[in-house]
Amino acid sequence: MSFTPPPYPYERLDGLRKLAETHEGGAIDCSIGTPIDPPPLAVLEELAKGIGARGYPTSQGSLDFRESAVRWMNRRFGVTVDAGDVAACIGTKEFVGTLAGYLHLRSPERDTVLYPAISYPTYAMSATLAGLRPVPVALHAGRLDLTSIDPDDISRALILWSNSPSNPTGHLDDLQAVAAWGRRHGVPVASDECYAEFTWVGSPQSILEHGSDGVLAVHSSSKRSNLAGMRAGLYAGDEELVGYLKSVRQHAGFMVPAPVQAAVAVAYNDDVHVDVQRERYRSRLTLMSEALRDFGVDAPMPEGSFYLWCSKKGLDGWELAGELAERSALVVSPGELYGNDGQDFVRLAVVQSDERLELAASRLRGD
Repeated sequence: MSFTPPPYPYERLDGLRKLAETHEGGAIDCSIGTPIDPPPLAVLEELAKGIGARGYPTSQGSLDFRESAVRWMNRRFGVTVDAGDVAACIGTKEFVGTLAGYLHLRSPERDTVLYPAISYPTYAMSATLAGLRPVPVALHAGRLDLTSIDPDDISRALILWSNSPSNPTGHLDDLQAVAAWGRRHGVPVASDECYAEFTWVGSPQSILEHGSDGVLAVHSSSKRSNLAGMRAGLYAGDEELVGYLKSVRQHAGFMVPAPVQAAVAVAYNDDVHVDVQRERYRSRLTLMSEALRDFGVDAPMPEGSFYLWCSKKGLDGWELAGELAERSALVVSPGELYGNDGQDFVRLAVVQSDERLELAASRLRGD
């Protein structure tokens, strides 16, 4: 039987958008985590120089790109990583979507992708696209319940995905425990850390703080620096894993454009713009959490990320999303898009301007 791709998750929101569009000023779209704030001017100026545009860039990323990432990881997480164990990817979604297939070529006897039961849909889709088994791992108090994984699934596991801070729930995981589990069972762990800069409980964390053996840390410039359109991320960690992936991805022709690499290197060399963005998101999360509470919605502040994971007694996610669109013009993502265990929730991304979010909040409060 041939493969028919399912509808793209966010294309299922057209009905909600129509409800929201009935309000003056139109929909206030908080369904997708697309940054709307300006990127650093120095980054755009570097991009405009077009450095390296005439030649093919290296697949692994320029030394400048990788060394800037190394310095950033040292400043942010206190880890020391060799530039040879860092490589570029064309946005982390591309990396997530292709990793399982490439690892299966390396370990054809294994056919299972383990991922959080409530999570970014691409973890599961990566298994499907590679003809493999996607197996969700139950969550307990927002963390991976590693004790719940069936021994047969462990023996067949190609990769375990963790995501901390989590999209969509905002929970932080125990990355030390996740790394130890992977090493104990001989299962590589890929830690998606693209929201690490927006950690609200404690300091930002990386799985690399607990050693690099058997693990990959995955990071994105999209969220950190408002550069989603640049399509530039990186992966770092286990020397053998990174070396294998650099080689196979080079054969496949994955290359981040050289001017983009130069611009992102500038972004990784600066933390001031991230501090400014962090405070923007903190303020917006507080605003919307309180307004939703006034509307009878449970929307606690997250441990990390720029999402609110919301619920209202007696309503499933689609019903709550419809109520929010009708009342305030907010378009949010029903939690069922992130797994069956999320069906009683919605995810709200605080990626609209302060003015637009204030408007939604005032409607929720009944002002």
